[in-house]
Amino acid sequence: MTIKLGIIGAGWIADKMAETLTGLKNPEVIPYAISSRDYAKAKAFADHWGFPKAYGSYEEMLADPEVNLVYIATPHSHHFAHAKLAIEAGKPVLCEKAFTANAREAKELIALAESRGVFITEAIWTRYMPLSLKVKEILDSGRFGKPRMLYASLCYAMEQKERILRPDLCGGALLDLGVYCINFMRMYFGSDFAKTDSSVVMGETGVDMYETITVQYKDGKVANLISSAYGRCNREGLIVCDDAYIVVENTNCPEAVKIYDENYKLIEAYYPPKGQVTGYEHQVLACKDALEKGLLESPFMPHAETISVMEQMDSLRAGWGMKYPMD
Repeated sequence: MTIKLGIIGAGWIADKMAETLTGLKNPEVIPYAISSRDYAKAKAFADHWGFPKAYGSYEEMLADPEVNLVYIATPHSHHFAHAKLAIEAGKPVLCEKAFTANAREAKELIALAESRGVFITEAIWTRYMPLSLKVKEILDSGRFGKPRMLYASLCYAMEQKERILRPDLCGGALLDLGVYCINFMRMYFGSDFAKTDSSVVMGETGVDMYETITVQYKDGKVANLISSAYGRCNREGLIVCDDAYIVVENTNCPEAVKIYDENYKLIEAYYPPKGQVTGYEHQVLACKDALEKGLLESPFMPHAETISVMEQMDSLRAGWGMKYPMD
């Protein structure tokens, strides 16, 4: 099938998707329509990226029969409402992370999609990337013994960004940055948790700006996660096994996977596939494949996992005494 992608929201993340699809140059994946509450903004976006259609309302774009996959690129706080609009219009949905504001919204949205027979999946791009899947393949092979410890960090200087500072936009580091560290951990260590401890630094607007999370697993594994909107870090993922350790350069968009032996010698290295544009393309291609197979969810990010991640983040926020208006 040919995908004609329509985007809800014309901000920076929509720009990244447009850059990806125009660079992909796949005749079966067409960057087709952009919608914004401001028609002038949508038109400028369409002209810049070469989209055939621009709409001044989301509803108008969703009424276009040519649109057969909708990408939700608005702030976390609006994902539920905008994905719901798309589902009610019968349109398959690729919804940016964090999937919703909380688990309650995630469950309701997924239940609605399933009742309507509409495909929806979370656009947590690392879940779909070949290099991320390579790490899982290496661990599952058992070549380097049992995995014992995991570390993941993701920090950017974002303390001036409105979407980070505002509680009504589901701001804070957790839903924007920490979600990647949590997904990194769950991709490779699973979710059979025994105990979770965390510490947080709250900002003046009442949202989390820095957190450390330590997760102990029932089988003895340990994961340490760090995310912050206060400054940059090396964005590194580290997995310690019996006979080697694996370094993932850039936890949210893997740029290299390097394996070192017990003597700290580099013994293997893997890189993204040749021709990768930004990495966003893999989630769109996964949606195309799922739709062709008649699936209602992507095997790369099943609905149950999306809900479980939201529940984990809800639990962390509850421990910090941090609430969003939609909680």
